[in-house]
Amino acid sequence: MKLIVAAASPFARKVRVLLRETNQLDDIEEVHVSTSPTEMDAQALAGNPTGRIPSLIRPDGPALYDSRVITRFLDARAGSKLYPDRDLWDVLTLEATAEEIMTSTVSMSYEMRLRPQELQWDAWLDAQWEKISGALDAVQNRWMAHLNAPLNMGQIGMGCALGYIDLRHDARNWRKGHDTLSAWFEDFKQRPSMIETCPE
Repeated sequence: MKLIVAAASPFARKVRVLLRETNQLDDIEEVHVSTSPTEMDAQALAGNPTGRIPSLIRPDGPALYDSRVITRFLDARAGSKLYPDRDLWDVLTLEATAEEIMTSTVSMSYEMRLRPQELQWDAWLDAQWEKISGALDAVQNRWMAHLNAPLNMGQIGMGCALGYIDLRHDARNWRKGHDTLSAWFEDFKQRPSMIETCPE
């Protein structure tokens, strides 16, 4: 199988972390591509008709896309129980919260990196950051017990979301007011799977 990814994508990183945590790297080749909202890579299009990443090319079936679809598939394949039955809905909600953070942060990155500065919409950027801040508040206040539980996909998703904020939006200082979450992330990002997938 082939996993179509871009190194900086937090959505792709989620899957790459899972591959390392579940020892599936020998079975799945990571294919790194360069893509943007205006220039889609041919391999990315082959895996997903929208050209978005990640996608998983399978020899015995159609390609899978959307990071949450791929991680559920790979978790089931490995029997790793990163989606534990007992806490399934909580883990899915925490993972969804991480995905919402990723969506807003990636959108901000596109606005700031692809538009000329004089055309950037500051009010829209601030609104996206408010969504992120609200999500971080919710995680800090409601979800720390799940972040401190045995490894699950909610944790992996949140680790990759926070890593992307550090990569692209560190100036926003997300750690202010989120001391407990920040301390958790400082520990979580030391996992070998996180170190190996950390974008340059």
